[in-house]
Amino acid sequence: MTDKARPDFDAYAGDLFGEIMLADTAPAQAERKPLSRYIPGFAICAIASAAAAWLSQNYGVPIILAGLLLGLALSFSAGDPRTHEGLDATSRHGLRIGIVLLGLQVTLMQIGAMGAVPFLGLALVMSAAIIAALLAARATGQSGSVGLLAGGATAICGASAALALYGVIGRERIEQAQFTLTLVILAAASAIALTTYPALTQALGFSEAQAGFLVGASIHDVAQAIGAGFAVSDMAGAQATVVKLTRVALLAPLVTLAALWIARTQPIAATGKTTRVPMLPGFILAFLTLVGVNSLIDLPPEAATNALIASKTLLLLAVTATAMRTRTDLLLELGWRSLMPVLAATIASLGVALGFAHWAL
Repeated sequence: MTDKARPDFDAYAGDLFGEIMLADTAPAQAERKPLSRYIPGFAICAIASAAAAWLSQNYGVPIILAGLLLGLALSFSAGDPRTHEGLDATSRHGLRIGIVLLGLQVTLMQIGAMGAVPFLGLALVMSAAIIAALLAARATGQSGSVGLLAGGATAICGASAALALYGVIGRERIEQAQFTLTLVILAAASAIALTTYPALTQALGFSEAQAGFLVGASIHDVAQAIGAGFAVSDMAGAQATVVKLTRVALLAPLVTLAALWIARTQPIAATGKTTRVPMLPGFILAFLTLVGVNSLIDLPPEAATNALIASKTLLLLAVTATAMRTRTDLLLELGWRSLMPVLAATIASLGVALGFAHWAL
């Protein structure tokens, strides 16, 4: 079904991230609108996010997965136009600020401390994830943009990377329903990995260094990768933290390369022309700036802790708002083929991480 056959598609689905760059250059409006127009959408998103946090704290449900599912359950609320501006602003600004604050979790010293051999293995794992997702997308008749989104999100840090990549790919190339489904599968895969990968490392007789590398290099979500490492031992948790944060630091170059690739190879179908995409989005530049500041200045431990809490809160709000603005009927129409890029990337990253940890560490 095309957008022309659904005249209400754009009004309902909204443009959450496809125009994220254009928002920075939009001319100021002559008449200032009241801020109260954001309240309905933000309020319902905040309530759903608080419920997701409660479920995560009391029942152990992964918080991003809980936010996605509650957002989808409340997607009917986006039928009211009064919620649109609040949901869209929460999605856009929550995404940007949340990713920027992740920069306070990484230092250049941490990346250097990992060593050349583990870094090479990490590069192989990430490359395998992206290549597998691109091949799976082609094999199932989907666009390269879908494969790039799935592979890049799997290679870096799950939902956070998916949000950043979708900001440069845009809804013109990937429908909102496909993007939301990708987030759901990423969250589910991370939850399964958290419970199974530590037991797998013990069954294979891995050392603490091998176990830490495996979970840090192959689990999507930051908190679950680190948690899986500490489920093995404190030393494995420390190794997993360094490996996973190195993946987070590589978000900036990946988004930059993705933007360049999209601009040159993925023209918009409606016009046949290549859309100009900035090589380095502003929020990624801010992320790199905070990485530099965190590397050069000895900030108080509370700064990193509070920044992480704020980042997770904002990204939860952004994910929940994204789910609310998704048409569930379109989500159900996608079919099994839409699952394959994320599944292929997950299997490939686990396989390469296992092989490298076994043979090279």
